[in-house]
Amino acid sequence: MDKKEIQTNNPLHGITLETILNRLIQKYGWKELGERIPIQCFINDPSIKSSLKFLRRTPWARKKVEELYLKSNFPT
Repeated sequence: MDKKEIQTNNPLHGITLETILNRLIQKYGWKELGERIPIQCFINDPSIKSSLKFLRRTPWARKKVEELYLKSNFPT
């Protein structure tokens, strides 16, 4: 399986982390997002910039955000 084939099967291919985060915030708001994924960047003085910085450096948190996005049935 080559890299191109893996990306073709990736439902998040072509969707930026910023887009994912913005859509989740629009759907749930910061408060509910912080309840669903209890990390400080969603709970304590949340912002897109600080959240993106944290998520890009923290693979386990990014994975949780991506999983919630997929479960939320946004159009691809």
